[in-house]
Amino acid sequence: MYGYRKTFKTEGGICPGVLIPVSVISFKKAWCGKRRALLFLDGHYYLFALFFLYCKYICKKNVRIMTSITDRFIRYTKFNTQSDPNTGMSPSTPGQMVFSQHLAEELKEIGLQDIDLDDNGYIMATLPSNIDEETPVAGFIAHVDTSPDFSGKNVSPQIIENYDGGDITLNAGKNILLKPTAFPELSYYKGQKIITTDGTTLLGADDKAGVAAIISAMEHLVNHQEIKHGKIRICFTPDEEIGEGADHFDVEKFGADFAYTVDGGQIGELEYENFNAALAKVVAHGRNVHPGYARGKMLNSIRVANQLVMMLPRHETPEHAQGYEGFYHLMSLKGNVEKTKMQFLIRDFKRDRFEDRKTEMRHLVNKINQEFGPGTMELEIKDQYYNMREKIQPVKYIVDLAEEAMKEVDVKPKIQPIRGGTDGARLSYMGLPTPNIFAGGHNFHGRFEFLPVASMEKARDVVLKIAELVPSLQKP
Repeated sequence: MYGYRKTFKTEGGICPGVLIPVSVISFKKAWCGKRRALLFLDGHYYLFALFFLYCKYICKKNVRIMTSITDRFIRYTKFNTQSDPNTGMSPSTPGQMVFSQHLAEELKEIGLQDIDLDDNGYIMATLPSNIDEETPVAGFIAHVDTSPDFSGKNVSPQIIENYDGGDITLNAGKNILLKPTAFPELSYYKGQKIITTDGTTLLGADDKAGVAAIISAMEHLVNHQEIKHGKIRICFTPDEEIGEGADHFDVEKFGADFAYTVDGGQIGELEYENFNAALAKVVAHGRNVHPGYARGKMLNSIRVANQLVMMLPRHETPEHAQGYEGFYHLMSLKGNVEKTKMQFLIRDFKRDRFEDRKTEMRHLVNKINQEFGPGTMELEIKDQYYNMREKIQPVKYIVDLAEEAMKEVDVKPKIQPIRGGTDGARLSYMGLPTPNIFAGGHNFHGRFEFLPVASMEKARDVVLKIAELVPSLQKP
C-alpha cells in the first residue's frame, strides 16, 4: 500500500509523521460527499474509515508515532558525512551540513525547542524541564562526521537477524568475511541482531549510533511526560574525527552544568580518562646527486628519516601498548631523496611522561642535526588535547551518576581509560566536564565495523535514566 506523510494540527500543537495510505485519502474525499469515490475502496470502506478516525484521534491526543532506533540509524548511515582534514572549512565537508540540516528538522518534528544550527555545523537544542524545582542542566553530545580513514560513501548496511555465532559474509563477490577468529568479541552477540557493512565502506556507528541513541531518548521523553526530568541540552558537532569537533563549540551558549558524549564503543563503556595527545611533524632535508657519482655528496632524506624512526623505542608503539601505556606512532612517511615528511602521534596518560616523550623527540632530532648538519631535520610539535581526568575528578559525581544509570538499566559498567580522545576531553578543559559513555559499535573506521542493535538500545536507555536521575543528584 502506497502512502505519504501527513501533518495534522492539534490542540497540543503539531502532530507530524503519521503515514496515511492513499486509499484513506480517497476515503476522506468520499467522506466529504464524493460518494462515487467509494468504488475505489474495493470493499474496505469500514476498515479505512476506522483507520482515518484513529489517525485523527491520536493527533488530538498529541501522540506521536515514534521511529524505531534501528530505522533511525539505518537512515542516518545513508548520509555521507566523512570529514576531511585538508579543506580548512567548518564543517570540513558539505555532507555534514546536509545531515545536520536533516537532524535540525527531525528535532523540530519530535518537539524539542531552541533548535539552532550555526554556520559551522553545530546543532543545539533543548528539552525543557517538566518539574517545578530547579535542577542541574545535563547535556548529551555526539558527532555527525565519520572517519576519513575509509570510505563513507554509499553505505549499504546489512541486518543480521539472530546471529548464529559463525562467519558473516559481508561481500560474497569480494570474499570479505567478518570472522569471530579475527574479532572474538562477535561471540558476545550470538542470538542478537547485528548491523554490518557490505564490506566496501565503513558503517558509521562512530558516531551515528550515538546520534540515534540521543534523539531516540529525547523522543521518548517528549512522548512520556510521566518521566520527570530537568532541563536537557543536546548538541551534535562536526569534524570530531579530525580533531576539530570542539573548535567552535560555544560552551556558554550550550548552558549545561555537565555533559556526556555518547561516543564510546562496546556496551557498558564509561570513560573519564584519555590520552594526553600531541602531533609531531618532521621534515628531513636531503641532497640529490646522480647515484653513480654520489659518493661524499648525496644526502638521502628518506634514510635520514628512517634513522629517526629506528632511534625511537622499538616497543613503545601502538601495536605493543595497552592499558595505561603510551606510545610514539609513525602515522605517515612521504618523500624522496631531497625531502621527506613524517607525522607522529605522541600519546600518554600521565602528564609528566607525556612531556618526557616530547622532550625525547626533540633530543633525537637534535642528534640527527649534530650528525648530518644544522637544519637537516625540522620538528614541530603541537599539543592536541589533554587527559580530562584532571577536570572531571573534582566533579566525579557525574561519573557516579552515569554508573548508577547503567546499573539501573541492567548494563554492567566498564570504567576504563579511552585509548584515544573524544570531544569531551577538550570540552572538559573549556569548562564543560564531559565523560564518555558507550554507543555500542565495534571495529570503527573500517569495513569490519559492526553494531549490535541491543547495545545501541541500551545506550538510549542509559541516556533516559541519566535524565531521570539528575533531579535527585546530590553534589558532594
